[in-house]
Amino acid sequence: MSINLVNSLEENAWREFVVQHPLGNIFHTPEMFQVFAHAKGHHPVLQATVDNNGEILALLVPVQITLMDGLLRILSTRAIAYGSVLCNADSQGKLALANLLSSYTDTIKHQALFTELRNLTDLSDLQAIFEQTGFMYSDHLDYLINLNGTPEQVLQNIGARTRKHIRQGLRKGKVIVELIEERNQLDIWYGLVRKTYHNARVPLADRSLFDAAFDILYPKRMIQFWLARIGSNYVAASAELLYKKTIYGWYSGVDRGYNSDLPSEMLMWYILAWGSQNGYITYDFGGAGKPNEKYGVRDFKAKFGGRLVCYGRNIHIHSPLLFRLSTLGYQISTHRWN
Repeated sequence: MSINLVNSLEENAWREFVVQHPLGNIFHTPEMFQVFAHAKGHHPVLQATVDNNGEILALLVPVQITLMDGLLRILSTRAIAYGSVLCNADSQGKLALANLLSSYTDTIKHQALFTELRNLTDLSDLQAIFEQTGFMYSDHLDYLINLNGTPEQVLQNIGARTRKHIRQGLRKGKVIVELIEERNQLDIWYGLVRKTYHNARVPLADRSLFDAAFDILYPKRMIQFWLARIGSNYVAASAELLYKKTIYGWYSGVDRGYNSDLPSEMLMWYILAWGSQNGYITYDFGGAGKPNEKYGVRDFKAKFGGRLVCYGRNIHIHSPLLFRLSTLGYQISTHRWN
């Protein structure tokens, strides 16, 4: 059986491959590809291998993200495979993946500083292929919350102090949580998230990413945009991706001026409770930093009683010299990769 490299797929076949694969996640889907394709500064790339019958064997869908155009483009472009790779579990699938990654690294080296595979599941059995093709592993943590129970059971798994605060918040009813149903409400949502990222000195994706997500994913019930308010003041925001039985934390923001009212905790609880009531099995927090490195967001995520996992990430640096120059530039400007 021969293996053929392709950069386009029939959409229904692509969608079905991801749906049927036990490790398929939302970032592998054609819908998510379309979202990134409509976002300023984002350029998704489809790479796949198929057999003689056109059956998909392996899939890679990295997104090239560029912060600056012109001469600085190469110094500010990285490629992120948010859902890592997907391949058949048999030897043919693994061979197809090896060929796919080798071909990809040859074509991408003048387009991005590096490519990062963000592993959302345990891909230990693929690490030899990753290393063989130059994708080196590093530890990266995540929290996964079990939603397979009643909301009360989910609440009981949350840390005692946070659980107490949630119960108090529910009794007071001060924080009101709402789901966005109209596109124009994204103005409020994006404003909160943008302020949060600005305070953290982290680049935020252009508004067009979230407009596209609403236009493409919302009609298919693959995303939710949440807002929390106190009185008439909106104080917290979150975007959650929905696929199969998993909720993926995507973007969030909070007005620090209202921290004493714990709007982030209350918003998070409403999301978890909704997931429990609507048949979802897992909440994926979307990363918790590197082990042995301080990461304030990890402390927040740890409070919700999830299982700490370390599926890690794999990175291939396409131009070590340019990568070092870019890293130095970010250290000077106090920015960092998101």
